[in-house]
Amino acid sequence: MNITLELANEVIAAVQWRAQYEGIAVACAVVDTGGNLVAFGRMDGANLITIDTAIGKAFTAISIGADTVGLSAAIQPGAPLFGTGLTLAGSRSFVPYAGGLLLRSGDEVIGALGVSGAASSEVDHEIGAPSAQLP
Repeated sequence: MNITLELANEVIAAVQWRAQYEGIAVACAVVDTGGNLVAFGRMDGANLITIDTAIGKAFTAISIGADTVGLSAAIQPGAPLFGTGLTLAGSRSFVPYAGGLLLRSGDEVIGALGVSGAASSEVDHEIGAPSAQLP
């Protein structure tokens, strides 16, 4: 099962509400189980780089089958993925920073969410996490 456009837009609205409450302008992207973009939103004031980064975080989460929050340690100097997070992100880019979350309906993965724009990627994750478990 894949996420629907209607549900993807609801996820984006919920993430934007939380980000606005926190006083942070973010971009958020929802991809289906194939990593294809379903919906996207960029809040006023979010930096332009957040567009590709949010999409890339969502693609990365669905590609590895896990939230990206655990990848942060792997990109540090001396770690196995060092250097992979230092390139420009794109829609099919590997973006190993927190803020990519699997979207689940019950136990089934139906897509992924990418959030970008906070001062740290861990905060991106926190903004998106409440919206990752769907009915």
